[in-house]
Amino acid sequence: MRQGLIACITCELLALAIWIGGLVVLVAAVIPALFNTFGGQDAGGFFLTRAFEGYNRLVLGAAAVLMLGTVWRAWLFQRGLVESEVSRTEWFLLGTMLLLAGVITFVLHPQAAALQAQAFALKAEEARKAAFEAFFQLHKPMRVLYILNIGLGIALLTERVRSWNLVKE
Repeated sequence: MRQGLIACITCELLALAIWIGGLVVLVAAVIPALFNTFGGQDAGGFFLTRAFEGYNRLVLGAAAVLMLGTVWRAWLFQRGLVESEVSRTEWFLLGTMLLLAGVITFVLHPQAAALQAQAFALKAEEARKAAFEAFFQLHKPMRVLYILNIGLGIALLTERVRSWNLVKE
């Protein structure tokens, strides 16, 4: 039982590391390097769209691991096999993260990718400018949701560490 719980918590922490770390790497390293390397907005933009699609897939996998781990720990607590229950704060944070990730992955990102492809396909400068404006307008809430989700991920990680009761009270 103890080994299974250690494995569960380890997988949850790895999933949170992927969730948080993946976005930090994209924002802090990939995006700045991208536009200085590919030499153009079109190539860089398409690459970045693919990078975020990959990140979104990783987040879906991480979400599954986090959900399964949390449900399993709650089940163990109900059976009296572990002392610490899954807090309401943890459920709330995880639920909100999953909701935001779902909205980004299944609603906003596909719309943004379609607008971006449309903008890149246009040749007339005025039409291209209008298409990019529509893309950037849609992308603003996506950026806010990504940043909000990273903050929620850090809060969930903090909540998980807090539950370990490292110091006797």
